[in-house]
Amino acid sequence: MKLKIAVLPGDGIGCEITEQALGVIKVVCEKFGHDLSYNKALIGASAIEAVGNPYPDTTHAICMESDAVLFGAIGHPKYDTNPTSEMRPEQGLLEMRKKLGLYANIRPVVTSPYLLFKSPLRANFIDNVDFICIRELTGGIYFGVPQGRSEDGKTAYDTCIYTTIEINRIVRLAYDYAMQRKKKLTIVDKANVLATSRLWRQVSRKIEEEYPEVETEYMFVDNAAMKILQTPKYFDVIVTENMFGDILTDEAAVITGSLGVLPSASIGTHTSVFEPIHGSYPQAAGKNIANPLGAILSAALMFEYAFKLYHEGKLIREAVNASIMASVVTEDIAKNKKFYKTSEVGQWIVNYISKRYMLKKNL
Repeated sequence: MKLKIAVLPGDGIGCEITEQALGVIKVVCEKFGHDLSYNKALIGASAIEAVGNPYPDTTHAICMESDAVLFGAIGHPKYDTNPTSEMRPEQGLLEMRKKLGLYANIRPVVTSPYLLFKSPLRANFIDNVDFICIRELTGGIYFGVPQGRSEDGKTAYDTCIYTTIEINRIVRLAYDYAMQRKKKLTIVDKANVLATSRLWRQVSRKIEEEYPEVETEYMFVDNAAMKILQTPKYFDVIVTENMFGDILTDEAAVITGSLGVLPSASIGTHTSVFEPIHGSYPQAAGKNIANPLGAILSAALMFEYAFKLYHEGKLIREAVNASIMASVVTEDIAKNKKFYKTSEVGQWIVNYISKRYMLKKNL
């Protein structure tokens, strides 16, 4: 099979982690006989520095011509010191989502029995947690107009806007996922306060009638935030609007013990994007200490979501679990004083896949 991907390392540790993920993609394609081609492109602060645009037209063209995008991370402290700056690295990510029509961010939250010690929650609460957060990406307060400040700079304002079309497509997608899992869907909103949330409920209740097999519940976001930490096993599929999804998915990352191990997929009308959920961590850039597992697991999602290659994704996940079991991990999730560099973890997983595939082939 021919696989054509765009690689957007971005900023900070993005270059290091995507390099390890790309190495895993290469060995998987080699072992399974896939024809891989890829192009690297700029985004974020690195793109601003190079061409004065956080999401250049050349980058967009490469993404549109590709079957999938492997994305690293975005952001640089240089642009955080001036909150009124008209150009910020994060605008590149928002622009990419908008132009590629990425309306849904899929974040699996799955705990590993070998990382329970890293979570601040009790092990019996989080053992065998397995749910999916589906976050709407194109609407809400991040894209609402008008947005800005008053002339005297003393007042700022944002506008939260949602259309029935945006709500309809994300809720239907969530129901499709629920049908493939335990047939349970939680729709998170703030309908007691927000007009947009009341529109979400109105649209969702009509769609609910089409899925009588699915147990549907509506939950206020503050209750959901509490319940995710108190009883995370309660959930199976969660769907919510843009800002609520941003906050809840980062909160859910606490359950697994580390932001560094969680992947995500952003899907929509054009090319899908696969990325770890963590940020650019500029303090660690160039030190070879960043955790590459989130990026590598994002590559597993890429094989499955973009190419329907489930055996390849399964092998990557097996290799990641094996590295955790063998304690071949970076310092952030190490159980003892011995830990490995970013590149060493990546190479160990590449070697595992190579040897494991040959063993299976010989059997």
